[in-house]
Amino acid sequence: GLHFMQQWPCTTPIKVLHMIKFLARRAANAMERKYNYDSTYLREVADVSRGGALRLSLLSLLSGYDKGAPVDLWAGAAVASTREGDCGPCLQLVIDMALEKGANPGCLRAALQQDFDAARLTGLGFRFAQAAIADGSELDSLREEIIGQYGEQAVISLSITAATSRSWPVVKRGLGHGRACQAVEIDNTKIELITAG
Repeated sequence: GLHFMQQWPCTTPIKVLHMIKFLARRAANAMERKYNYDSTYLREVADVSRGGALRLSLLSLLSGYDKGAPVDLWAGAAVASTREGDCGPCLQLVIDMALEKGANPGCLRAALQQDFDAARLTGLGFRFAQAAIADGSELDSLREEIIGQYGEQAVISLSITAATSRSWPVVKRGLGHGRACQAVEIDNTKIELITAG
């Protein structure tokens, strides 16, 4: 904070707070338009808590961290983590963002339906995130498989994604904006969500 103030000596703390609010609301509006996603809760946070808005912007950097991980591997982890916390709009948003990054739609569809063989690399990321969240028995073997193919950096990225992608629906519900489950779509086709038994 002090370094920022030294760079911009005419910037007062009040101006910084207003700037954070402006940027947070602009980002929420842009996301709403681009993905047809209700960003009301993000605007409410920006209006009430500039510190909260700033921290949520940092959360997005964490949940989107994919260094060293192929896009399908990262997409599997991001979707699995979000699916663990939500079966509605947040999940659809992450699916849309993964597709925008270049994720394979057929593999995403297969992972959501628990067909991990057909999901291939997406399935590996999905299973890793599930195991990391639940401390599953296959976590160690999945970690070693990913390290063997893509290195430790990929595991770091997937671990951060698994931990943080599920945070968005939790924040949204906590603020009173949770919604019931709804069908998600990939390439305009509704997907039946399968829960591991």
